[in-house]
Amino acid sequence: MARSSRWRRVRIRTDRRAAVPADASRLSVPVTGRRYEALLDSAVNRCTGRHVEQVWWRWYGPLDTERFAAAWQSVTDREAILRAAFERKPSPHIVFHPHARNRVTRHPAGTVDWDELLDRDRLHGFDVSRPGPLRVTLVDTEAPHSTRVLLTFHNGLLDARSVSVLLNEFSRAYLAGGVLPGGERRPDIRDWVCWLERQDTVPAQDFFSRALPGGAPAVLPLLPGPRTRQHGRGRAVARLTATEADRLHRWAATRGLPDSSVVHAAWALLLYRAANATGPVPVSFGITVSGRGIALDCAERLVGPLRACLPVTVLVDPAWSISRLLDVLRDRVLDMAVYEWVSQGQIQEWTGRPTPVPQSLVSVEPTPCWPADLRAQLAVNGIHFGPQHVDGAYPALPVALLVRGGADGSRTLAAVHDRARVSDADARLLVDQCVRLLLHLPTLDGSEPVTEVLGRFGADEPPRAAPARPDTGY
Repeated sequence: MARSSRWRRVRIRTDRRAAVPADASRLSVPVTGRRYEALLDSAVNRCTGRHVEQVWWRWYGPLDTERFAAAWQSVTDREAILRAAFERKPSPHIVFHPHARNRVTRHPAGTVDWDELLDRDRLHGFDVSRPGPLRVTLVDTEAPHSTRVLLTFHNGLLDARSVSVLLNEFSRAYLAGGVLPGGERRPDIRDWVCWLERQDTVPAQDFFSRALPGGAPAVLPLLPGPRTRQHGRGRAVARLTATEADRLHRWAATRGLPDSSVVHAAWALLLYRAANATGPVPVSFGITVSGRGIALDCAERLVGPLRACLPVTVLVDPAWSISRLLDVLRDRVLDMAVYEWVSQGQIQEWTGRPTPVPQSLVSVEPTPCWPADLRAQLAVNGIHFGPQHVDGAYPALPVALLVRGGADGSRTLAAVHDRARVSDADARLLVDQCVRLLLHLPTLDGSEPVTEVLGRFGADEPPRAAPARPDTGY
């Protein structure tokens, strides 16, 4: 494959614009918390790859490039967040421009290396002071009528579920000749911000103050270790086959548990094991929530940075049965569901925690798929979409476990880690030990105590993490 210096590409532009909604009167909204930190970090350090996510899939069938670009432009004209930019003064806020040009770049077959393109596009980052938190790249393949479609976006303004909504809108626009049909007004980020401003925070403050007890919980599933002498971000990947994932799903379902509860339990067990304790110990880690379980009409179709990270803190008692631990984790997450809109910054303020909580993150995302009616309409036009692939952003934490479902029913587990804190070898050991627990749990009847389940590791050492860096606090 040709290297980046010899890349040939075609950039497609269009001036076809749909009317901007007449009620786009609120031209900016304030931005605080994690989103402000992500946008500010990108404004200062653009080319780090942080806060950038990617979604890609294969397009099989005819692809009209002008129509494709016009369809994305039509979606950009409709969706306020795609015309958003970040301004720091006089106070941090997101401003919505009346117009923004969407750019689609197309690479002919054989002119780029796909993996190199993914890395290059991520590291290119975004100029968040200009509108446009998403860009589109097409890469033709050697196979006839087969094109890779890559969407790269900034998670300070968008999340993966937003991109799923945008993809459905784009598909409708493409099928309609390049113009998104219908002009219906539905909630967007401005409505969401107004909804947030009306919320009574007292019940949430009381809940999280009680849910995060005093004391020092175990926050990393790793023992203290030496410096790694590595830098950058790493990714250690393991996989559950479709058969293994189905066995785990059925075992959880018979106990009234979602699959996520089982993953949370495995992580909690690893946290407890790394605490090197013999009695009860609280453990704390973050989980991702969609942010759309709120009392706002059509919230599931909101396009914006709604996904959030909330802390889960539970006591792990080695004498508890594994069933009890699973139930406690499930109930804790269900209790938090009503507070999906709360930010990590608010929780830190309410609880008075001097250091960030959590230090590790577990993200279990549903398998992305195309709606059946959309697939049928595309098929009529001789078009078929392959499975979506999602590559999340690098969390600003020492380690995160990202769990994604495959189109074949398999599950991929990726330990994304700060290589200055967690070496590649320790990240691989961590994800392998997590998989060992997930394979072992379906063999249990649930009455086995926590200490017996952890005994499966025998004399195997937990992975290790280097001391926190003074410049980051983690």
